[in-house]
This record gives sequence, structure tokens and C-alpha cells, in this order.
Amino acid sequence: MLTVALPKGELLKYSIRLLQSVGLDFSAFLDSGNRQLQITDANGKAQGLLVRAQDVPVYVEYGQAQLGIVGYDVLQEKKPQVAQLLDLQFGYCRMSVAVKASSTYRSPLDLPANGRVASKYVNCAREYFQNLDLPIEIIPLYGSVELGPITGMSEAIVDLVSTGRTLKENGLIEIATLYESTARLIANPLGYRLNTGNLNELISKLRAAMMVSV
Repeated sequence: MLTVALPKGELLKYSIRLLQSVGLDFSAFLDSGNRQLQITDANGKAQGLLVRAQDVPVYVEYGQAQLGIVGYDVLQEKKPQVAQLLDLQFGYCRMSVAVKASSTYRSPLDLPANGRVASKYVNCAREYFQNLDLPIEIIPLYGSVELGPITGMSEAIVDLVSTGRTLKENGLIEIATLYESTARLIANPLGYRLNTGNLNELISKLRAAMMVSV
């Protein structure tokens, strides 16, 4: 049976809506009283796994799920061995460098050599500043990274930005964008090649559904 890994959080309802359009119903995951992490589609065609967004590519890479839906930001940070099939065009956000609005920094290159940047996206941040040839100390934080510049622990942050409201309310501004992110459909490479669970047919239906929605 085909297994699909679905992300908890903001992307879940959009992912379920898309899958419903091609005949797979995992809407039970949206039921506030549901505590199941694995359910079977109402038509018995597939199983759904409800996992943290960061874990979606892990389940897909190791073959416990043949398909998954996850943000491009997770793929950029984790670099998993999965096949990226479709840009699903929802869940838009961007990975940005932000600093205190009251600072003199208006470009990443304005940051001091060996300065500090707080981020939960450690690999993306490190790669970005290495490409700028700017030596930076990356401070791993996994919640409220905005406090880095506010408290003086870091000169800047690298974080996902959607509306920018949180930055503004905390006196921060964006000074650069690393990349833009949307939800992506990913597949286990071997399962994709072997067409496990008639995977290719489902992918074709999802691609057609995306074309209709554009």
C-alpha cells in the first residue's frame, strides 16, 4: 500500500486538500479529537503518516513513505536523498537575513567579520555566509531567534519569514533573502523508479491537479 508522509503545522490542511482532489482522503488528521499518527485513506488506497515537517524527508528517504509533502526550506537545510517532483505552490515564505532596525547594517556584507548570526537553519546560514566569504559564528537557536539581536547575543538572524509581522513587532528588518520557499512533493528514489503502489499514476494526477489550480 502506498504511504504518504504529511507535515504537521501550516502545510497540513493544504496538503490534505490537494490529496483530496486526486481521491486520497486524510482529512481525519484535521479532526481535533484525533490522536492517530497513521491512518488509512477512506477508500483504502493509501496510508498517511502525520509527522513533524523536519521528519518528512527522513521517512521518505528511508522508504517508510513513498511520497511526502514538505517545505523547500527543510530540503535546503537537510539535503536529503529524495526525488523532488513538484512545486506545489502553497506555503510561501522566504529565508531571510534580518537585523535590528536601529543598527547600521543594511547588507550582509556590512556585518562584522567573526560576528554572530542566530538561526535554527544552521546549515543554510553557514553555507550562505561561506559563499559571501564572510567569516561568521553561527549560534543555533530553535525558538524565538528574534531575541538574538534584541539581547545583543547576535548581530543578525537567518530565519523563515512569511508576512514579516513578527520581525516588525520586534524591531527587526530584512536585509537579504537567501531563497524563497514553497511546499514540494518528494518521493523515495527507489520507489519512484519501481513505481511502488502505482506511484506514477498518482504523481500524474497531482501534476494535472496543479495545472488546473494555476
